[in-house]
Amino acid sequence: MVNNLPPAVRQYLVVTGNYWAFTLTDGALRMLVVLHFHTLGYSPLHIALLFLFYELFGVVTNLVGGWLGARIGLNRTMNIGLGLQVLALTMLLVPAAWLTVMWVMAAQALSGIAKDLNKMSAKSTIKLLVPADAESRLYYWVALLTGSKNALKGVGFFLGGSLLMLLGFTGAIAAMAMALTLVWLFSLVMLKKDLGKAKHKPKFSEVFSQSQAVNMLSAARLFLFGARDIWFVVALPVFLSQSLGWNYSQTGGFLALWVIGYGFVQTLAPKVTGHGGRKLPDGSTATFWVLLLTVLPAGIAIGLMLQLDPAWVLISGLLVFGAVFAINSSLHSYLIVHYANHEGVSMDVGFYYMSNAMGRLCGTLLSGAVFQWAGQGTAGLQACLWMSAALLFVAFILSTKLPKEQHHSSQLT
Repeated sequence: MVNNLPPAVRQYLVVTGNYWAFTLTDGALRMLVVLHFHTLGYSPLHIALLFLFYELFGVVTNLVGGWLGARIGLNRTMNIGLGLQVLALTMLLVPAAWLTVMWVMAAQALSGIAKDLNKMSAKSTIKLLVPADAESRLYYWVALLTGSKNALKGVGFFLGGSLLMLLGFTGAIAAMAMALTLVWLFSLVMLKKDLGKAKHKPKFSEVFSQSQAVNMLSAARLFLFGARDIWFVVALPVFLSQSLGWNYSQTGGFLALWVIGYGFVQTLAPKVTGHGGRKLPDGSTATFWVLLLTVLPAGIAIGLMLQLDPAWVLISGLLVFGAVFAINSSLHSYLIVHYANHEGVSMDVGFYYMSNAMGRLCGTLLSGAVFQWAGQGTAGLQACLWMSAALLFVAFILSTKLPKEQHHSSQLT
């Protein structure tokens, strides 16, 4: 049955399968590291520092990776990413005494490189597999890829917490390394050669986008993801465990369900923002949705200040925040692929995801630093939420500079 599908669809399935498998291990590894090292007595700031190289190398990788993909092909950059993730997991199989902060940071650096090579390759490939005159299909495929990936990242969170309880840290890492090795070997055989390779060899100086639309969207993306991660990466899971007394399974399970729901909403973005298929989104759509998102972390912080039940405030607030953030993220993912130049698409997409990684880096560091500086507990989480609202307001200002194209479609499927 698969052999009867069009070649573009078969390649889409291979790319999506790679992305899914990678995302499972990426989400599980993040949860394993946060929970395991919190148990060992690491402070929130030290836990955040474990991810410093993960995010920092993601910035560099997206900048270089887009250029590399245009020169050697997206199939190769995706397979390099899978191989590096296997190596990163293998590094964590050393005896417990070797798991120093620097060693874990080095492993996270490889994982960060792997993740962004994989993501940049997957998102760029979609542009190449969809005909130039099928913008509605492009939006649908991007939303499906992005949403399904984030849903599986949520499954990865749950998987990480569960594997930590069932197999311990080393056993969980070993199981994931073996599974991903099989996926990597399959990808080496099945992924089309020279996919996304530019006709001319681009110079490295061309990695910086000359498009104002790409630059404004990239800047807005930086603040959007900084605003999410400033309270989601370290402050929230530590608060749930430390202040609400949740165990590993409860913390991992709740965050997993949140991200799964977030991913599901992302797949619905074409229906939500497309007015039933009559209109494709543009800059004005992105501006509206980020403004709506800005008020939500402030609302959660106010609920905590009024000393309402923190569990109720967080759960209900996170559900709404997750749904609105999912629409914002899916909109951005479509717009960057739409704005990107078809020849050497990976360079524009790589530049954009460099900004995404920079936002995550800043958000991760601020999540640990602000939470600890403000006294941890409820006060620390409130401080992170107010900072999140401020960053989102900056994203709103930047989004007002995006093109207002008002392009329409009668086939948003």
